[in-house]
Amino acid sequence: MTGSDDDGYDRLRRRVLWSLPTGLYLIGSRADQPDGSVQRNLMTANLVVQVATDPKLVAVAVDATAVTAGLVDAGGCFTVSLLHRDDRAVVRKFVKPADDVEVDADGRAVAIAGHPVVEQATGAPILAAAAAWLDCEVRHRWPLGSHHLFVGEVVAVGGPEGDIGEILRMEDTRMNYGG
Repeated sequence: MTGSDDDGYDRLRRRVLWSLPTGLYLIGSRADQPDGSVQRNLMTANLVVQVATDPKLVAVAVDATAVTAGLVDAGGCFTVSLLHRDDRAVVRKFVKPADDVEVDADGRAVAIAGHPVVEQATGAPILAAAAAWLDCEVRHRWPLGSHHLFVGEVVAVGGPEGDIGEILRMEDTRMNYGG
């Protein structure tokens, strides 16, 4: 704002942006590599939103420089693991790229960073302990400055038949993002 205290304005802007209610999720990604191997990752993210009902489309914002952005772009898919509210420690494990991926004899991921995972329709990893999950094929991608927005069509979903329960939110942690 013209004529305002730049530092004060920036602090206010960050506080307001940090106050926007958001969840915390794990975004799963995978892509085939030139050497024939498959690279997989799980990444903590806070912007996941349903953007259309017909077809069922979900958008995720991913830092453009993140390993996950490259994998989603190359692999054309992503998963969203919704976390139980008491799974605060899990999100901290996935704020940096995972370098410990365990696979079974068939080449399917069974654990990432010591946490069991499963693969469904797209083959992107899903946290086995997730409260619920979405498996999506990318339909659109937009570069938005620091982030890319990927829009995926839900091709598979999993969770309890009853109430999913309380889902982890940014306010449940001491993490701040954005601003």
